[in-house]
Amino acid sequence: MIGLFDSGSGGLSVLSALRARAPHVDISYFGDIAHAPYGTRSAQELIDLTVAGVTTLKEMGATEIVSACNSVAASVLAGAAGTTPVIEMTRPTSRGMKARIGTRVLLIATPATIDSKIYEEALRGVVELESLAVPELAGAIEFGADDATLSTIVHEALKKKRDQRYDSLLLGCTHYPLVLPIIRGEAQRFFSGIACINPAEFVADEVVRLFDCAGTGSLCFRISVDSAPFRNRVHELFPEGRYTIECV
Repeated sequence: MIGLFDSGSGGLSVLSALRARAPHVDISYFGDIAHAPYGTRSAQELIDLTVAGVTTLKEMGATEIVSACNSVAASVLAGAAGTTPVIEMTRPTSRGMKARIGTRVLLIATPATIDSKIYEEALRGVVELESLAVPELAGAIEFGADDATLSTIVHEALKKKRDQRYDSLLLGCTHYPLVLPIIRGEAQRFFSGIACINPAEFVADEVVRLFDCAGTGSLCFRISVDSAPFRNRVHELFPEGRYTIECV
């Protein structure tokens, strides 16, 4: 069984991409909403949260894990997941971005992801990367902010780069694809013709290539605190209703 964890709803973008490729894969998902958002936490807190998340997934029966949180990518690569096979977000993205070698890319992400420089390391020599932290966005998405609020957050962040030219906007937080139309609309205001890139697609390709995706299509969610926005997103993405949600 594949385990997937995130600070909350963001990993649903990765899960959705994976199920599109492997509809019969068995998934256990842990959303640590009680500690969300991860993107403003310290490096040591992220290590501790990674260990706890992996432990929870193993208790749920996972033998292979997808870390669907960019903020903990550095912790995963540093060994916080132990010996359990883990796919994190940055290495698959580096491989996927080779199709855009030499282009100018703006990375938007949480402060923790930006501070870790994990994408700079992964994409060095692949693209010309600039980074922009958007501190409020992941939390606003997680806790159900309205579209107007989300648009304002994205607008105020992107206008700091309004005089620059970019070929692509890289969504360096798995929450961001959940509001892709808003981000794409604001990006087009400042950077005409820019492409928005969702790393979840690269990660899903990697999971199908490396992990066992056979199964019966079971889907079990565990969340560390109850959340109506999380439940609503799960229902929107998986309307067939073949899942369970447990709050612990």
